[in-house]
Amino acid sequence: MVNKEHISKRFDADLEEVRTRVLQMGGIVEEQIEQALEALIGGNEATIDQVIANDHRVNAMEVSIDEICSQIIARRQPTASDLRMIMTVIKTITDLERIGDEAAKIARMARLIYAADRSHTPRFVEVKHVAEIALDMLHQALDAFARLDLNAAAYIVRQDEQVDEEFRAILRQLITFMMEDPRKISTCLEILFVAKAIERIGDHAKNMSEYVVYMVKGKDVRHVTADEIEREVRE
Repeated sequence: MVNKEHISKRFDADLEEVRTRVLQMGGIVEEQIEQALEALIGGNEATIDQVIANDHRVNAMEVSIDEICSQIIARRQPTASDLRMIMTVIKTITDLERIGDEAAKIARMARLIYAADRSHTPRFVEVKHVAEIALDMLHQALDAFARLDLNAAAYIVRQDEQVDEEFRAILRQLITFMMEDPRKISTCLEILFVAKAIERIGDHAKNMSEYVVYMVKGKDVRHVTADEIEREVRE
């Protein structure tokens, strides 16, 4: 009996360690995005280098957490909610790693934009606004994971719709700029890559929120509408 209790406590400690590491990884990725946006607005070369360097750190964390999850599955053979939690972690760290890739992409685009010999620095007002929404989505997705907050998870799905809409508006604006002045094509394309990276960050944050619903409810809500997710959360 004592041995079983000890094993159970050790298992709980393993799960808590995994949850903590996911949140640590998420914090680094959040910082990556913030620094990438700072680099985009200010063109600071040192900040650009830092974002790209941190991408290797995020990659290493994904590998490390994935290995821990594999060991837990092999040793503990979790079932039911514990297994869903491990599966959620594995999927979440994959999305976090890809968000890190998108942040590095934004930094590389910032380097191209500021390295080119152009007569003007582009405006980033619209891009900055949609980036703030995507960053908030990521922050809330991590918070929803930590707190098992289904309402927050459902709200993130709605935010993703807003990010998609704003991305389409930026795309239309950039197309107009390129048609009016072909000299702006290179800069507009680089800004478009940045906007697309931000849109993808929103997608990954949405994925993470859907995993929270799966972890808590045992229901796979990928590829369903926001209305259906909200109904699932209320039930």
